[in-house]
Amino acid sequence: MNPIRYLIVNADDFGLSPGVNRGIIKAHEHGIVTSASLMVRWPAAAEAAAYAREHPKLGVGLHVDLGEWTFADEAWRPVYEVVPTNDSGAVADEVARQVDAFVHLMGRNPTHFDSHQHVHRTEPVRSIVGREARKSGVVLRDNDPEVRYCGDFYGQSDKGDPYPEGISVEGMLKIIHNLSPGTTELGCHPGGSADLDSIYRSERAVECQTLCDPRIRAAIMAEDIVLCSFLDWRRRRA
Repeated sequence: MNPIRYLIVNADDFGLSPGVNRGIIKAHEHGIVTSASLMVRWPAAAEAAAYAREHPKLGVGLHVDLGEWTFADEAWRPVYEVVPTNDSGAVADEVARQVDAFVHLMGRNPTHFDSHQHVHRTEPVRSIVGREARKSGVVLRDNDPEVRYCGDFYGQSDKGDPYPEGISVEGMLKIIHNLSPGTTELGCHPGGSADLDSIYRSERAVECQTLCDPRIRAAIMAEDIVLCSFLDWRRRRA
């Protein structure tokens, strides 16, 4: 018997805007999204949380939001910055505020932790968010050897240039076919109408269409891959 392959399909930016919420909900109800990460600072977060409370099959974690950067003139420049990411005290206070806001909105702890534009991959944010994840007994993205992260499903290069093949049906089928044994988190950013000012906007509708394409679910079934959420994964380990 071949080793089982588990796939968590996690949609980042839940709560960023009503259009993003619609895209994530569609990709959950009609596609392969099993999990989402909530941005608690944004006005559409309450709407996202209300949906999640009524649809517990969608696992929801915290998408820590400390800022956003865009690549221009050969450098990454801030679009907005919540707190300086090199200020340990400010980061710790802000992360704690966002955890409290999540619990207030959802009525429970996050199923997992990650961050906007992966700012938790560097210190001191990594240690601070990791500490909060350990308090909740949950996974921090890229910080648990039992859950590998795959960021290949993305419509831009590492410098923000268009990369449409990355979010095509063919690209997703390749990811599915090459999935390793064990548990993989696949990141995605589906969205609906372009109602936000973001460096990643038009790609979201394409992602949603790909995630809902029947060929994708058929391939997952043909490959005997098990779709699950972080909550399902924790229950299986218990």
